[in-house]
Amino acid sequence: GLLDPYRLRIVAARVLAADRMHHGAPFGDTARWLRREHELSASDAIGVAERAYRGGGVARDVGYLVGWLRVRGALERGETNVDDLRAGLATSFGQFPGTDSQGAELFQQMASAAGFDGTSAFAPESYDAAALIMLAMAKSGSTDSKVWATAVFDVANAPGEPIQPGELGKALELIAAGQDIDYVGASAVELIGPGESAGNYREVEFKDGKIVTVKFR
Repeated sequence: GLLDPYRLRIVAARVLAADRMHHGAPFGDTARWLRREHELSASDAIGVAERAYRGGGVARDVGYLVGWLRVRGALERGETNVDDLRAGLATSFGQFPGTDSQGAELFQQMASAAGFDGTSAFAPESYDAAALIMLAMAKSGSTDSKVWATAVFDVANAPGEPIQPGELGKALELIAAGQDIDYVGASAVELIGPGESAGNYREVEFKDGKIVTVKFR
């Protein structure tokens, strides 16, 4: 009951768009296909396609609909606990933000040494966001967000000296010396468009009752 017909239609369209993206269909072709074959409005077709293609495809959009259908089916059958759902989980999959980069490994080592769970949701991304703000302030020489916001791309992307987690002091020294930096960080930072992340995520599946990594995308 939480998904009205329009919302369910959009979620289903995202599944179709993500599938086409992963099979190599161009962005424009997918948007036109959604408009023509599934009669989405022009704005909805473009929005759905944009979401699927941004950052290399959004795997969670496939998982959302499948998961919703499984939960609805389980409730209809009166299944209310994990043991009841175990058979369905055996073929489930999903995604977490993450990357198998050198920076990700370094961040996990830093997190363990500091006594916190570096694998928790968005921990690496939170670290990188704070680092980028600090470095942009140093680059622009200002704490005014309207000023330092214009310097985020200057410190986040190439060209420049790559900066890994734990190297913020080094980055500040390079900025002070007038040298360019390329902040890689814990999540392999690469900014695109208006300043959003190009996107990295870990595809997972359930196997023998455990979450197992399929691949990094």
